[in-house]
Amino acid sequence: MCTVTYHPTTAGFILTHNRDEAPARSPEVISRTKNRFRTLLFPRDTKAGGAWIIADNTGKTACLLNGAFLKHAHTPPYRRSRGLLLLECFEAADPDAFLAEYDYTGIEPFTLLLFFGLSVQEIRWDGAQRFLKILAADQAHFWNSATLYPPEIQVRREQVFRDWLPKHLPTARAFLQLHRTGTVGDPENDYVMNRANRVRTVSITQVIVHTQAVKMRYFDLLNSREDVRTLTLQPETSV
Repeated sequence: MCTVTYHPTTAGFILTHNRDEAPARSPEVISRTKNRFRTLLFPRDTKAGGAWIIADNTGKTACLLNGAFLKHAHTPPYRRSRGLLLLECFEAADPDAFLAEYDYTGIEPFTLLLFFGLSVQEIRWDGAQRFLKILAADQAHFWNSATLYPPEIQVRREQVFRDWLPKHLPTARAFLQLHRTGTVGDPENDYVMNRANRVRTVSITQVIVHTQAVKMRYFDLLNSREDVRTLTLQPETSV
C-alpha cells in the first residue's frame, strides 16, 4: 500500500488514503477506542490487528505506507507489525517523543506520516536507519508505496495529482473523486488498482480536520459500504 494525498485548508487539512492490500485483510467499519490520553478513530486490519491510518480527538493524524525509498526484500519474521506500531504510538503520552525514541530494529521498512497543526513529519525506516523529514504544512503533498510502485511509476502517479490540483477546488469530495478515478492508463497502477485480485485497492479513508472536529470517512470498496465517525476537537493536554 498505498496512495496518500494531503491538502491544507484554512482551518486544518484533508488527508485521503487509498489502501492497496490483499482483499482478505480489509475491515468494513471504523473502530473507536479510548485510552488514558486520547480517543482514537481507525480502521483495524483484520489480520494483524493494527492500523494504517489513525486520528485522535486533538486532530493529530498519522498513516503508514509499506516500504521506505525502494522496494525491499520481504524477510520475515519481523519483531513487530508496522500497524501495531502505529497504534502504540497513539497510546503513548507523547506520540512525537515515542516515534523519536523508538527502537525500530526488526521492523519491516515503512514510511510513516504524522500530521498535527502546522506540522507534517515524514519518517522513513529502511530496515537499518531512520530518516526524518519536515515538510511544509501549507503545501499539498503526495506519496506512493515504495513496495508496489517503482520510481518511474511513482513519478507518473504524482504528476496526475499535480496536473489535477490547479483545475479543481480542493474540497473533501473532490479529493475522494480523485482517489477513485486518478489514472495513468494502466489498471495495475491507477489510483484504484487491481493486480489479478491478489493485491487491489480495498478501501479509501479520508480524515478531515478543522477547528471544531475531526471526521473520518471509510469507504469499503469491496462491499460498497461507507462508515463515518466524528470526534469533537479538544486541545492537547500536557501530561
